[in-house]
Amino acid sequence: MYLSLFTDELNMDFYEALPKIKEWGLEYVDFRGRVNGKAIENQTDEELKELKKVLDENGLKVGAIQSSLCKVHLPDEERRKKEEEKLEGLIRACNALDCKLVRSFNYWQHGEKEEGLGELAVRPDMMNIVLEMFEPIKKRAVEAGLILSFENCGQTPDEVIAFLDAVKVPGWGMAFDCANMFDILPEAKGDATEYFTKCIYRANMIHVKARATLDVFTQFRNVPWARVLRAVSARSIDMPVSIETHNPVGSPYTPVECTEKCIEVIRKNWPSAAPASVESALEVEPEFDRPYKDNPVTFVVVGLGMGKNRVRQLTETCGTKLYGVCDINLEKAKTIGEQYGVPYSDDINVFLNDPAVEVMYVVTPTGTHMDIAMQCLNAGKHVLTTKPMDVNTDKCVAAIKLAEEKGLLFGVDWDERHRIRQLEIKATVESGFFGKIIAYNQNLYINRSQAYYDENGGWRGTWAMDGGGSLTNQGVHEVDRAYNYLGLPKRVRATINTQKHNIEAEDIGVSEWEYENGCIVRYASTTNCPIGAWYAKLEIIGTEGMLVYTIGGPEGNHTWWGKNDQWTEECPVEVKQPWRQGSDNFANSLRTGAPLDIGGESSRQSRIILDAIYESAKNGGDWVEIKG
Repeated sequence: MYLSLFTDELNMDFYEALPKIKEWGLEYVDFRGRVNGKAIENQTDEELKELKKVLDENGLKVGAIQSSLCKVHLPDEERRKKEEEKLEGLIRACNALDCKLVRSFNYWQHGEKEEGLGELAVRPDMMNIVLEMFEPIKKRAVEAGLILSFENCGQTPDEVIAFLDAVKVPGWGMAFDCANMFDILPEAKGDATEYFTKCIYRANMIHVKARATLDVFTQFRNVPWARVLRAVSARSIDMPVSIETHNPVGSPYTPVECTEKCIEVIRKNWPSAAPASVESALEVEPEFDRPYKDNPVTFVVVGLGMGKNRVRQLTETCGTKLYGVCDINLEKAKTIGEQYGVPYSDDINVFLNDPAVEVMYVVTPTGTHMDIAMQCLNAGKHVLTTKPMDVNTDKCVAAIKLAEEKGLLFGVDWDERHRIRQLEIKATVESGFFGKIIAYNQNLYINRSQAYYDENGGWRGTWAMDGGGSLTNQGVHEVDRAYNYLGLPKRVRATINTQKHNIEAEDIGVSEWEYENGCIVRYASTTNCPIGAWYAKLEIIGTEGMLVYTIGGPEGNHTWWGKNDQWTEECPVEVKQPWRQGSDNFANSLRTGAPLDIGGESSRQSRIILDAIYESAKNGGDWVEIKG
């Protein structure tokens, strides 16, 4: 996904708005009106040619053409002819500006009245009338290779989805405006998880309005942008997130000011990495009231790639305080520091020498974790690192020992271990529900481009910085999960290969683990999946019970528990989630003296297993004994 902007929302012509667009560092713009004083479909060929030249000179691309095509309710034949003429102008603009994505409507506009909402989705007779009217538009748009995106404006998302199902054109989707009818639709009440899920799965464009984004407009309900944007990033479609400001009447801001504030909010909530699935991204994290909320633990996040997500977590968690951010890229540190109103630097010593800093949160490339952690420990700071712990087991041991010698807390943020589903599975294993576990099958299918491996200096997929490929970078949670449920295996063997990507390590790996009690684990991971997003599947097979757990993929997010010839999605044991994530538990340990749930010794076990897997793979797949 990428950030774009309706240029006419600045209430000025595009050429007049261009300096401000460049100042904001945008790479994409959306055109609707106010280009040479008229709509984009009414530009002459010469005007379009000049517009493309200006875009190229300023390093800008067109995210989408935001048309008003067919934005009229059940029109007569004369009006439909005018819409067909408008389409021809849009086709010319699309061809000239090298953009095929067009926001459209479909001749159904009942408005935002509560009465009659959703009628098109449940009345086949009306749907047939709309389809018949729209048929000439459909035929010509398909012929021109346009990708239409139908906005839930004047109609509900369900009506858009029903229309998409009926019109049946691959690639067409919803221009999901999260603000439209957000306050009146019953399914959008509460945390709106199901509502957002169905809409995001059908979207190929997202719209952002000020009224559901900025806190100053208290008469409207704000969209939970952190959740929504994470969910959108889980889709395999590269879609625009377009700022359509719609500065409300009575706003204290000018259109330019309001637009800039919307951009700031979206950038602040922009995810640094795609989550496993739309469903997992939309999960609502629990809220806790910590007794030390008035004396929060101060954290500095080091590394602002994945670290950007940790920055957001710290600002949303009771008892933790984001004190500063650090990255070797000063511009990145400056951007995020200013977004969150905290000090920033490209020099870690600025924070190591600051007595107000309690915890250094290390979220850098894997191969640097322990070197930076020991630097921080030697400076007297507590350390929390992201997973995996490091690429080198000896360095992990050295850091654990150093923390013990200095009496400092040292942990790793295996946040998945704190999620309710993982807590339920672990508790069920320990309850004896499965009887004797005899088999454990774990598969992970991900799509990663070569560009993913090449970015940020190309550290991913290298032995020195990533410690491996798909089994490690993408699959490290699977390795830790198996260890968390079953403990260390007796021995492992593995095969790895690099089939598709230009990287040192594997993009596909298959392993087998054997336990003292005879349990067999089969774990495989690949980044060669031809379908985007994240698909994981876990099966636990015991003598008395069974589990099937899926994330993403064709099944979606499900947990099935099987026993006595019956399946249920209700966990057989009651479990409560005590911690929001790793930093929450770390802060609690620091303030209360309670032991860490996940310390360094537990965290390094996944590295021990991975080292044995790679030793086996490099020695022809022979069994390798685990040395705990």
